[in-house]
Amino acid sequence: MLVVTTENITGYKVKEVKGEVFGLIVRSRGLGGNIMASLRSLAGGEIHEYTKMLEDARQQAIDRLIANAEDRGANAIVMMRFDSSEIGQNMSEVLAFGTAVVVEKE
Repeated sequence: MLVVTTENITGYKVKEVKGEVFGLIVRSRGLGGNIMASLRSLAGGEIHEYTKMLEDARQQAIDRLIANAEDRGANAIVMMRFDSSEIGQNMSEVLAFGTAVVVEKE
């Protein structure tokens, strides 16, 4: 599955647009991770626990995006983007979205 943030894919032609697709995940950091992150934030710098959680969440959102596109018969996704938000104090929502298309080599 080709996944790009651009409107076009060099060397390919869009033959069919399948429509908008998305992959969504909501993640929560456990109590132990929150305590470690809170202590680390006192010293400043990167909070590795949250970085890892958000990297994993983005990858899972992309995996779900690809599955959604495959279910619609697409072989590529163009204009892929991320959106995220906080839900309550402990949860993060990550959304990957784009347009599912069928492409072929030119």
